[in-house]
Amino acid sequence: MEPIGIIGLGLLGSALAERLATRGFDLLGFDINPAQLESASALGCRAAESAAAVCEACNTILLSLPTSQVAADVMDEITPCLRAGQTILDTTTGDPQEMASLETNLADHAVNYVEANIAGSSGQARRGEVTLFLGGDEAVIRTHEELFSSMAAHVFHLGGPGTASSFKLVHNLAVGLHRAVLAETLLFGNALGFDPDQTLSILKQTPASSAAMEIKGHKMVSADYTPQARLSQHLKDVRLMIAEAHRVGVAIPLTQLHQQLLLRAEELGFGDSDNSAIIEAIRSPQ
Repeated sequence: MEPIGIIGLGLLGSALAERLATRGFDLLGFDINPAQLESASALGCRAAESAAAVCEACNTILLSLPTSQVAADVMDEITPCLRAGQTILDTTTGDPQEMASLETNLADHAVNYVEANIAGSSGQARRGEVTLFLGGDEAVIRTHEELFSSMAAHVFHLGGPGTASSFKLVHNLAVGLHRAVLAETLLFGNALGFDPDQTLSILKQTPASSAAMEIKGHKMVSADYTPQARLSQHLKDVRLMIAEAHRVGVAIPLTQLHQQLLLRAEELGFGDSDNSAIIEAIRSPQ
């Protein structure tokens, strides 16, 4: 089996490395943070000395980076190492227009580019329970079906470059608002005298139930903000949503309010915490 490269071994990248290693893939990874690189090595991902070393050794390379600008910077760094026929699979949640530009630039080098946006937390990625949104050439996608099916429970090809990033913003808009609604609900119930554990348990058995309750409910109740996905990363996504909404001329007023809550949570020091910490912004309004 040819080695699969992974550049970016943060929360999501390391979870993908662990998942693929357990599925028998040979992995070569790099991260600028030595601690993250060491942690990934313990999970079965061989460590590379640089992003360029990953590029030189692997025909298929996963990017798992915090922003589309970081992805573009990494692509600039490894461009001299690229060769025709390689495939970049980009899991970065970024600006759809910028992601489409990456594909255009790589096409000049005869390098394939596929958006592989992941819907789900790092914990879900570790268990293979996420959903993949793919954007790119159908023939290229078919050649990586085994890899995609090993990563995710559900896979959707949405069209050409930019489409997956656009749909990831649609998805994250809904998920983020569900978390905010859950946070407000738990605090409202508690103020009325209901134990948060009891409130959560009952609501899970009613039409009010949601995936947010299953994944983030206990974290909110217990104030356990050990990150599965960082709050500041979702704020970045919300800013992208608002920019895209402005570009296409649609109103998203609830997301505007959501941005204010996330900014408040950052002010309170929860930017690097799990995104369930949005409850603290509602608990401690300005």
